[in-house]
Amino acid sequence: MEKTIVFDGREIRLRIGDFAPQAGGSVLMTMGDTTVLITATRGNAREGIDFLPLMVEYEERLYAAGRIPGGFLRREGRPPEKVVLISRLIDRPLRPLIPDWIREDIQVVATTLSLDEEVPPDVLAVTGASLAVMVAGIPFQGPMAAVRVGLVGDDFVINPTYNETEASDLNLVVAGCPNGVIMVEAEANQLPEQDMIEAIDFGYEAIQELLQAQRELVSALGINTPLPPAPTPVPELEAFVKDQAADAIQALLERTEPDKRLRNQALDQIKAQVTAALEALPEEDARRLAATPKGIDALFKSLTKKLMRRQVLEKGVRVDGRKTDQVRPITCEVGVLPRRVHGSGLFTRGLTQVLSAATLGTPGDAQDLSDDLNPENEKRYLHHYNFPPYSVGEARPMRAPSRREIGHGALAERALLPVLPSKDTFPYVLRVVSEVLSSNGSTSMGSVCGSTLALMDAGVPLKKPVGGVAMGLIKEGDQVAVLTDIQDIEDFLGDMDFKVAGTDTGITALQMDMKIPGLAVEVLAQAVRQAKAGRLYILEKMLAAIPAPRAEQSPFAPRLLTLKIDPELIGSVIGPGGKTIRGIVEETGAKVDIEDDGTVTIAAVDGIKAEKAYGIIYGMTRRLNEGDVYAGRVTRIIPIGAFVEILPGKEGMIHISQLADYRVGKVEDVVSVGDEVVVRVREIDGRGRVNLTRLGIHPDEAAAAREKAMG
Repeated sequence: MEKTIVFDGREIRLRIGDFAPQAGGSVLMTMGDTTVLITATRGNAREGIDFLPLMVEYEERLYAAGRIPGGFLRREGRPPEKVVLISRLIDRPLRPLIPDWIREDIQVVATTLSLDEEVPPDVLAVTGASLAVMVAGIPFQGPMAAVRVGLVGDDFVINPTYNETEASDLNLVVAGCPNGVIMVEAEANQLPEQDMIEAIDFGYEAIQELLQAQRELVSALGINTPLPPAPTPVPELEAFVKDQAADAIQALLERTEPDKRLRNQALDQIKAQVTAALEALPEEDARRLAATPKGIDALFKSLTKKLMRRQVLEKGVRVDGRKTDQVRPITCEVGVLPRRVHGSGLFTRGLTQVLSAATLGTPGDAQDLSDDLNPENEKRYLHHYNFPPYSVGEARPMRAPSRREIGHGALAERALLPVLPSKDTFPYVLRVVSEVLSSNGSTSMGSVCGSTLALMDAGVPLKKPVGGVAMGLIKEGDQVAVLTDIQDIEDFLGDMDFKVAGTDTGITALQMDMKIPGLAVEVLAQAVRQAKAGRLYILEKMLAAIPAPRAEQSPFAPRLLTLKIDPELIGSVIGPGGKTIRGIVEETGAKVDIEDDGTVTIAAVDGIKAEKAYGIIYGMTRRLNEGDVYAGRVTRIIPIGAFVEILPGKEGMIHISQLADYRVGKVEDVVSVGDEVVVRVREIDGRGRVNLTRLGIHPDEAAAAREKAMG
């Protein structure tokens, strides 16, 4: 089936079921020249699992942009970070709309087959995933769709191009379903809260057109997949667990235990008592209840969730005794790591603790982005987030970074980007690594705060400090409670995880995930406004630890010197096979990076080494003018004259006739190798050779040249 829909004045062409015929459902979506194939397939049920086995994969093929992969194999390999992030972007709004009691494997795969640089493929893939799932007959509380919102000037723009997004103060992705907003992802240039709320509302209104188009398509295809009923527990077993545990759980919640470990130990003891009581029943009663360990676990969790949520909604008191808008106790430290670490910050909020370390690098340390379809070529600020098992008191194998770790790292990275100094004023490449040492919720926002502390400790002149807070939600019917600074149990048993980062001026990053099928924009607006108060409180605590970036970088950070040379002279600095630049590096011990526009960056921990390399390259590339006077050193002698190094790496020759104002028999009679001499540029011939003279130089000119040579 082929169908064209017009959205925001642009055509989206659909081909449903024509590609990948053995997949459960397939949709080929084309907008401009960007084409994405999205498939959804439902497999067999898995025995013994208690979660929804949904797998979402996004893939990019470099042929989509007419490129051949690099490397030895010349094929796509491990997915780059951008691909992982788009996989998460598709997964996050899709997952809450598929009933979580389904136990069949479900796999959604989106593949970009062709790329138009005017149309990013990610939001197409999100919307296409909704349609593919419905076509596959998978139970789904959709439809769902996503749009990108930009802010160009004073106007919001739907699905801006790459160039428009780059010029925009906002890069917002909004996903929604008929019940409301279900996912938000944003990067912003300190956007005021009210503007962000209006942008989310603007995006959700635009989504309605895409939702209606999907409804019409599914109806035309005759697809109607009813939602299967949720499994119901054995009533007698549910009543037994409630009788045995409700009072004890309620008493624990009312005690408002602030320590996660003690609270979890108490809950485990209560659950163990329920299991022991079941085992003590007469055999006939136990057989009637037909309980399993997983059945007890599920009912115990459901009961705990119900009681915790009721306490918050009815009494406004959380499990640790806080009010709904209260932040946990905060401590901040800087400079916690010694010597060679360029900057460090330790951020502790309740039982969540993040150690961030900042490293200042040279332009050559920038990350190459040529392995994905992103039009950006490199990245000069990198944030990496690590979540080791000991941070939650567990022991398990440690592998490569998970999707969650990559996603949290990217979120914290986006939060700091708008406040970083420009490359022109601060040419360092920056890397921050956030180590989660202890986790009890909101570690991604803890890493935002830790990153700010570490960068300020490293002497990075941030425009403003950035803080972050995670907001939660408990919603039962018309009763709603928005929670500031959620902890694990409130995330686990709540309805929303809404992370908000920004300065005292406005928002720099957002990420919202829902566990319920949609939320009204009005409730999101309440969360955004409440987050501001929490963020300002956190920033106040951070600034008490370090009020401003340090005036100087660590003595172990590289010292950077930059100069601009004529791009035509890059080859002469590099030399044949890189011989010249290698010689400079070996002689000075400095690191040299040259960009295509002629920007040369010289780095060395020892400033003297950097200055020496600077002088050599400056001398090699400086344009000489006839008549200029220099103080130089004789480097070699030949029968007809002497060669003098007038600038580092730049030589000229004094002909024997120009050595003195009398006839010279032998060059050695006047000068020797190593002698310092004052010379004037007499001529630069057609081959670029520099001819010098010692004649006709005024004493004042000679004195000025010597003074300049001495620095």
